[in-house]
Amino acid sequence: MSWFFALIPDTANVAIWSMMIASVLPLLFAILAKVLGGFGVADNSHPRDVVAKYTGRAARANAAQQNSYESLPIFLASVIVAMLFFVPQVVINYLAVMYVMLRVIYGIAYIVNLPTLRSIIWTLSMACCFMLFYLAIKMAF
Repeated sequence: MSWFFALIPDTANVAIWSMMIASVLPLLFAILAKVLGGFGVADNSHPRDVVAKYTGRAARANAAQQNSYESLPIFLASVIVAMLFFVPQVVINYLAVMYVMLRVIYGIAYIVNLPTLRSIIWTLSMACCFMLFYLAIKMAF
């Protein structure tokens, strides 16, 4: 796995791309929920009512979308705060890329109904955010 991290440059664009990808993930899960649920053009007049009736994989994809939106502000804030407090960029990049990778795995685990794995992955993804905050605090002193 260390070979993977050796591929991550130490420029800020990695963190910015990670923030952009993390911002798009909820949209991808929403599209997937609608595809799995058989969402049609006629359903677009009241999409939330239609999606609320989904079951199975479609409902879980919608839940992954909702959770992704809920955790997104914490991630975005943690990356920005870490950058503002001059946490080494390579560390920010590692944690940002790890967060995105974990969130993709989280969504897959949610959709295929692996609740224990999903909870572990959620915890690890949030740990990336809290580590960025922690490192920013350490840099402030």
